[in-house]
Amino acid sequence: MRTLSIVNNSRRSSYRRSSDFLDGDLDSSECGTGGAMLPYFLRDLRKNEGKDFVEVTLEIDDDSIVVCDVTPTSGENSPGKDAFSGILDRSMSITSRIRRKFPWLRTSSAQSSSSVTGAEDPTISARDARKIKAKLDRTRSGAQRALKGLRFISKTTESVEADQLWQRVESRFDMLAKEGLLSRDDFAECIGMVDSKEFAAGIFDALARRRRQKIERVTKEEFYDFWLQISDQSFDARLQIFFDMVDSNVDGRITREEVQELIVLSASANKLSKLKEQAEEYATLIMEELDPENLGYIELWQLEALLLERDNYMKYSRPLSTVSGGWSQNIGLKPKNMVRRICCAMRCVIQENWQKAWIIFLWVVAMAALFAWKFIQYKNRASFQVMGYCLTTAKGAAETLKLNMALILLPVCRNTLTWLRSTRARLFVPFDDNINFHRVIAFAIAVGIIVHAGNHLACDFPRLISSSPKEFDLVSSDFNNVRPTYKALLTGVEGMTGIAMVVLMTISFTLATRRFRNNLVMLPPPFNRLTGFNAFWYSHHLFALVYLLLLIHGYYMFLVHQWYQRTTWMYISIPLLLYLSERTLRAFRSEFFSVKILKVSVLPGRVLSLIMSKPNGFRYRSGQYIFLQCPTISPFEWHPFSITSAPGDDHISVHIRTIGDWTEELKRVYTEGPNSPTVIGRARFSELGRDDHKGLPRLLVDGPYGAPAQDYRNYDVLLLVGLGIGATPFISILRDMLNNIKMAEDRTDWNSETSRSDDSLNSCTSNNTSNSKRKSIRTTNAHFYWVTREPGSFEWFKGVMNEVSEMDQKGVIEMHNYLTSVYEEGDARSTLLTMVQALNHAKHGVDIVSGTRVRTHFARPNWKEVFGRIASKHPYATVYSTAECLA
Repeated sequence: MRTLSIVNNSRRSSYRRSSDFLDGDLDSSECGTGGAMLPYFLRDLRKNEGKDFVEVTLEIDDDSIVVCDVTPTSGENSPGKDAFSGILDRSMSITSRIRRKFPWLRTSSAQSSSSVTGAEDPTISARDARKIKAKLDRTRSGAQRALKGLRFISKTTESVEADQLWQRVESRFDMLAKEGLLSRDDFAECIGMVDSKEFAAGIFDALARRRRQKIERVTKEEFYDFWLQISDQSFDARLQIFFDMVDSNVDGRITREEVQELIVLSASANKLSKLKEQAEEYATLIMEELDPENLGYIELWQLEALLLERDNYMKYSRPLSTVSGGWSQNIGLKPKNMVRRICCAMRCVIQENWQKAWIIFLWVVAMAALFAWKFIQYKNRASFQVMGYCLTTAKGAAETLKLNMALILLPVCRNTLTWLRSTRARLFVPFDDNINFHRVIAFAIAVGIIVHAGNHLACDFPRLISSSPKEFDLVSSDFNNVRPTYKALLTGVEGMTGIAMVVLMTISFTLATRRFRNNLVMLPPPFNRLTGFNAFWYSHHLFALVYLLLLIHGYYMFLVHQWYQRTTWMYISIPLLLYLSERTLRAFRSEFFSVKILKVSVLPGRVLSLIMSKPNGFRYRSGQYIFLQCPTISPFEWHPFSITSAPGDDHISVHIRTIGDWTEELKRVYTEGPNSPTVIGRARFSELGRDDHKGLPRLLVDGPYGAPAQDYRNYDVLLLVGLGIGATPFISILRDMLNNIKMAEDRTDWNSETSRSDDSLNSCTSNNTSNSKRKSIRTTNAHFYWVTREPGSFEWFKGVMNEVSEMDQKGVIEMHNYLTSVYEEGDARSTLLTMVQALNHAKHGVDIVSGTRVRTHFARPNWKEVFGRIASKHPYATVYSTAECLA
């Protein structure tokens, strides 16, 4: 027999635990729950004041733990004879306390008696057997992850960092304390749990109960003791605090009501109101799992077992949503050699940006060539002798402005771009960056205006009017032999049109900036109308006047007399006609594509779902978007929205987040009318409303238009990342994939039936089917990640997620929901919710947050692990990754 003495002399704890184990039992793998947890259970038996110790001798068998003896220890610091006698007298008292606290422990006499009589309680025996055979092997990878969890402070610190952290906490204590005492209400702010005051109050009460006190305020010394306990990095210490929070009556047992109370507390800290309403149901679920004997309580070892076995519960659910914890694997994707790593990084950068790079390079070269050409042309003219390099620079900038005023129209010709996306041009032209290129050109136009107008107004005009008669004679024929004044130059046709264009483009560019467009600039009335999408939309239409002024300005330009030298119209005529043709086509097509409203759903998170009839001839691809116009609200405003229905559906659906005045008005128009087909709740595409709603405002549709996600069929594996309402285009892709899977299965079944009836027909049909399948099943897997801040967001596509789980029997699609408003897994405030989630998913296959079979993870995804796992799972596949983040 050997003695194990567990002594903790750190300042974080003042407890000493001493236990005896039979040789071989301590390190044996057969040591079950009792053996693993016993030293921890004994830590409360006596508070160490540095004076007296006891030695508890136990015998651990396969199905029992026997208390053999409790004796005082002897050693170098052992007490004197009188004190020794006192300790010996208290040994029997301690033995009694052990048996009262842990009724499953037995003495050797009790063991002998029970073996003779065989009258042991079967309920307690089953509980003992389950506890001893629990095998809490803390070396497992899943257990190791769990042991790192249950944190009460957000940052794990080493000894040096812990001192620095305490200094910050101490400064907050000094600021919040009144008369040297910190109140219970300020405890949350002091330890850094500002958003979880109720949860922090529960920690405060648990730590106060440890001191056998019921207090509302603490001194700095008491608070420091509290801080040492909650910042203790020992899993056992953190677990005991968590247990004490639940064990409000300090009896070492947790009842269903106490579990329910902590679930409510955790749900409140994470702002999950739905879970608070179902707290009783989940508390019952925990008790049913941990208390099968129906004793009405659970103990610390059972709570630990649930925490450490969380990953095992996850294994019961189908791989519709693989648990993120199982991805923590070291995948050696990066080469160790530094040169190879640099080469690999450069290759990735080139592969990702080569399309944009050559387009930008070609554009810059074209501008430089035009600038140089015009610069050299005017340098060789007589006017250079009068106005010098000011003139050549202004004319060079003017030539680049002509080019850019033509190019800026091309990225917004949506119909043309949609057609080009379906051609081979998509292989070398980055059509997905059309709006970014539009903005880059706009910036170049702004620079060109500054250079062109600045040189005219500040340099060559002053030099012209102040030139000598001899110098002016060189250019007098260009000004009708009359020396112009500065005012005449500004008030002439060239000057007035130029100034007007500068003013209009300044207004348009300013209101198109992110802060004005997203209504981030706060202006007093009535100037607040200059912010928001409407201001951006209407101000952009000022460019119709700008292009008209540009043609006039280019015709009456200085120092040019021949028509073929007035090249402005040559630059902009074709792009302008193309753009005007597209706008005309939009006007006619929108009248033709008038739709009927089938169903309107008001969803949580201020989202409006519209299901419309599908016009004849309206064809689209998953991932594309449409423009909607409601003439009742505005006959001019068109707003883009991603399509959430699949191309094979007989209707069109969109999900609209109501965050602007137009969307708010759209919601009011279609939900508050007497004939409104409104449904409060989630939209399920198979449940359409009536299609004969009379008296509803008209809704016009323009599109569809191309988007980055529409080419998903060209890739083997999809990685779809949606942020908030940005998940809308990917819902259409998922539904389209399911429709394709179903069609492929139907064709396979039809071919099988045909082969049994006609072999020759089977040969022809199989060839056609094979060709068809090669076109449609290039995409074999999809990984969908939906990251959102609001729990109610999962209601938007709840029906769609259920349909995916029901129809996708082969596991082609993996769906992963991430809720960032909940504290990350491992935080004490979300630990119980994580356990409830794992247990409920294992028992019922339903997630407690989304209410679907798709499991919800807490906090943000670890993208490094996500990319590594997908790369290892599909090593030779072409993976297409796309993300959408919409307001």
